[in-house]
Amino acid sequence: MASGPEEVISLTKKDLIGHVAKKANLTNKAASDAVNAMLSGIRDSLKKNEKVVITGFGTFSVRNRRERPGRNPKTGEKITLPARKAPGFTPGKTLKKAIR
Repeated sequence: MASGPEEVISLTKKDLIGHVAKKANLTNKAASDAVNAMLSGIRDSLKKNEKVVITGFGTFSVRNRRERPGRNPKTGEKITLPARKAPGFTPGKTLKKAIR
C-alpha cells in the first residue's frame, strides 16, 4: 500500500507558550517568561561551550565543524568554507521511544 507524503505540522514558539500555559495552568505572560528563560539558559550555556542535558529529552551541545571545500552557487567557483562552531542536539532515549 503506497502512502502519500507525511503532513508536516510546525509548532511555533507562540504555540509552545500556549501549550505550556495550558498544561501548567499559567497565564500566557508567565508561560512566555518561562519558555524564554529556558531558551536563554540553553543559549547562554552553549555560548560558554557548555553542554545542556535535559534528562529524558536530550542533550544540546556545541559541535566543531572542520574547514571544508565548497562551491559558490552563483559562479560555481571552488571556495574553502572556514571552520566554525554549530549548535547540535542529540535526542535522549525517552524521546526516541516516544516518537517511534
